[in-house]
Order: sequence, then structure tokens, then C-alpha cells
Amino acid sequence: MNHKKRNHLEFYKKCMYYWDRGHTNKTAIAEKAIDDLNYDLTIEQGRRSFSNYLSRRTIKEENPALVDEAEKVGINVGDVRQAWYKGKNWSIQFRPETEGVTFEQMLKDHIESVENHTFSYDIIRTEKTTGDSHLLVVDPADIHVGKLAKAMETGEEYNSEIAVQRVHDGVAGILQKAEGFNIEKILFVAGNDVLHIDTPDRKTRNGTPQDTDGMWYENFLKAKEMYITVIDRLLLKADVHFMFNPSNHDYTNGFFLADSITSWYRDCKNITFDVSISHRKYYMYHNNLIGTTHGDGAKAQDLPILMATEAKKEWADSIHRYIYTHHVHHKTAKDHPGVTIESLRSPSGADSWHHIKGHQHAVRAIEGFLHHKNHGQVARLTHIFY
Repeated sequence: MNHKKRNHLEFYKKCMYYWDRGHTNKTAIAEKAIDDLNYDLTIEQGRRSFSNYLSRRTIKEENPALVDEAEKVGINVGDVRQAWYKGKNWSIQFRPETEGVTFEQMLKDHIESVENHTFSYDIIRTEKTTGDSHLLVVDPADIHVGKLAKAMETGEEYNSEIAVQRVHDGVAGILQKAEGFNIEKILFVAGNDVLHIDTPDRKTRNGTPQDTDGMWYENFLKAKEMYITVIDRLLLKADVHFMFNPSNHDYTNGFFLADSITSWYRDCKNITFDVSISHRKYYMYHNNLIGTTHGDGAKAQDLPILMATEAKKEWADSIHRYIYTHHVHHKTAKDHPGVTIESLRSPSGADSWHHIKGHQHAVRAIEGFLHHKNHGQVARLTHIFY
């Protein structure tokens, strides 16, 4: 039997339909709702989920301030057992029991999705166009899936759905602009603050609080699905090398995400990976040496000598050298002796803090680059969001 994809809001509405008509047995209500909607959900999972929904609704009606505080610190309000307000701060006692929100459940869902995936990627033989071969660099930088910006304050809306859609639109735009070039290989640069936070309490690696849209585990799964969809599309064009850059907003979660992508494509012969935790990565394409790094670590003026030291053989064998950096969300490009350093634009909107500081209004874009096998970077490709 084929089951519908779960939609918790639809499930809660169906449960409330029976609850409002006098049914009080939560197990029976959950069973009816699961049968009505044909969900692949156990009755016990449904009962717990509905019970927590009722708890959240009751708490929201009786104490909306507690709901706001729980959401602010990343606690599911349905898990709250006791709470006290002590003048300036809340003291909240909670025990996670909600199906679908614990780390264990998220890990279980991830493992199930991998196990259910067939990994039957046959070797793809792409049709080549005439002319000299090129490397296409596709670099969706500083996506910040999970960032929240409201137009009322910042002048622009940004959330996880907009973030994911911009990546899909941007990659499609880059591929369209690259039509007519003979693409021999694609370098896909991943990481670079793909996720907005690194902890369940909505903070970055360094503990900086963030305005967020959605729960941390939801955004992790959205980013994973986004990467898979994009890579599947790129593989139809050429073989892909996936290169991951660790970053300051999602130092650990970004690494876990990159590692999960390697597992997804473990039997695909058309993709290779460099997903170590190293902050600087290098890739050789004919006589092009390309380095990537997030940009929050070593200073820009030190990157050329670091490249020459960390990639000695490739430096000696290359003629054209480039380092692509991220982090600053705006375009800079400068020639140094032997290497060009270029920072990339971001598709993400300005949140409250950046708006207050005036760090906004740079061009919103996803960028790509074409490297000729002999002549180096011959084109910049930009998909701009208005």
C-alpha cells in the first residue's frame, strides 16, 4: 500500500475534528486520523503527537509568554513540564517526548531515508558539445537555510523556503548561461553557511543568537534534499566534484550534512568528494589550480602563500590560480602575485542585526565560473535575485 507523505498540520486538523465532536480517547482519535489520511505512522506515534499538540494549544492559550520564550530558546513547548518566571528570566523544566523532534528520531528518519534509497545510479554518459573543454564552478554561497528576515523591519523577506528556492533557481540560471560551452567537469562548492545555526538553541558555533525560521532538524533535512536535487541535476550535465568548506554559522552541522551527502551517493561513479574538516580545499583542473575557503579564518593576504605551501605540486604544475572565498556576502576581486582572490555574493537576505548595522543592499546572487582547460577563468556567470 502506498502511504501519503506526512503532514502534521493535516493530521492535527483531522484529530481535532474528532476531538471537537466529543471523542476523548486519544489513541482511538489518532488511529482514526491515521486511517483517514492513510499515513505511514504508528498509532502510538500519532497518540503522542496529538497529545503534545493539545498541550501546546492549552499552554498557548493560558500563557503565551511561555510559548514565546520556549520558541526563542528552541524548546518544544509541548515538552514543558513546569515553568517559573523570575522577574527577568524564565526557569523551564522540560522532558522531550514529542515524536519527530528528538535527535534520536531525526537520526532514525535520516537512516530510514538512506536505507529506502536504492542508490541505483547508473554511470551517466553525457553528450558533449563541440569546442574546448571547460570546468564549470557552481558555488551557492552563504545560503543560510533557516535565517529569518521580515520585510516590515529589513525591507525584504527571507526564510528557509525562499533560501532553498533561490538555490534551485540560481543553479538553473547558471546552467542556462553555460549553454554552448563544452562542460567537461563541474566543481560544486558546498558548505559556507549552508545552514544558519549550529545548536538546538538557535545559535552559531560561537554562541551568537540568531533569528530563525523553522526547527534545526527541519532545516537540516531541507538542506539535504536541496543538495540532492541540485546534484542530480548537475550530474546530467557532467561529472561532479563535491568540495565542502566548513564555516562559522554551521561548523558541526554543515560537516554532518556534507557527510550525509557522501553516503547518499556512495555507489554513484559520476561524483567524487572532498568533505574533510580542512578549512582550505584545492582542486586541479588541467593547468588551473582552484582553492576555496569560507573566509572567516586566514586573512586574504595570507591565502596565496598558504596555497603555495599546502598544494606545492599543484602550484608548480599550474599556470592559472584562483581562490574563491565567501562569508562577506558581497563581491570583491583582487589579483595577487600568482593568484586571483575573489569573494562571492550571497542569495540570502539581511536579518535584523545586519539591517541595524546597515550591512545590506549588496547584490543578491548565486555565482558560477567557467575555467578553460588552458586559458583559466574565461567567464563569470551570475544569477541575480531582485
